[in-house]
Amino acid sequence: MSNAVSALNAASFEGFAKVSETGLRGMVTLRGDLSGKGVKQAVKAATGADVPDARRVTRGTSGDVAWMSPDELLIICDYQAANDVVAALTGKLSGEHALAVNVSDARAVFRIEGNAAREVLAKVAPVDLSADAFQAGDFRRSRIAQVAAAFWLNDDGSFELVCFRSVAQYVFDVLKVSAENGGEVGFL
Repeated sequence: MSNAVSALNAASFEGFAKVSETGLRGMVTLRGDLSGKGVKQAVKAATGADVPDARRVTRGTSGDVAWMSPDELLIICDYQAANDVVAALTGKLSGEHALAVNVSDARAVFRIEGNAAREVLAKVAPVDLSADAFQAGDFRRSRIAQVAAAFWLNDDGSFELVCFRSVAQYVFDVLKVSAENGGEVGFL
């Protein structure tokens, strides 16, 4: 069996903000009735987190949970735990119309940090990232330049961004260009 590796082997770049691939992360897609008691209990048992409100991410003791759509969540956990999370969710949701799938190896995760992290994303995503409009725990599915991505703001002011593994190099390159010294806009 081969060893799992992240898309870009923890590549990083530092300009007026730091952009880095975070390495392997566990990610589980859960589809189902998010308002249902069964889904809420299963998510809480698997992660320690509550089902988030629309466009939010919640933190738990063993995973974070992001709202992807009215019937979809993304559970972010330790890479090694992803299959166990799928098994736990599947067991708890037996008999309900729900689906849990390990999508860890199909995704890449980046972290954007520094005082101007907002500016890096604002230059490449059609989202209002001003401090009043986008706060810690906010989550958006959007795009980065020409590809689909999702991102959220952490309590420490850093952003985490998830994209498909197949476009990881493109996303990294776009974020690098956006974060290059001399490219500061100074608006956010």
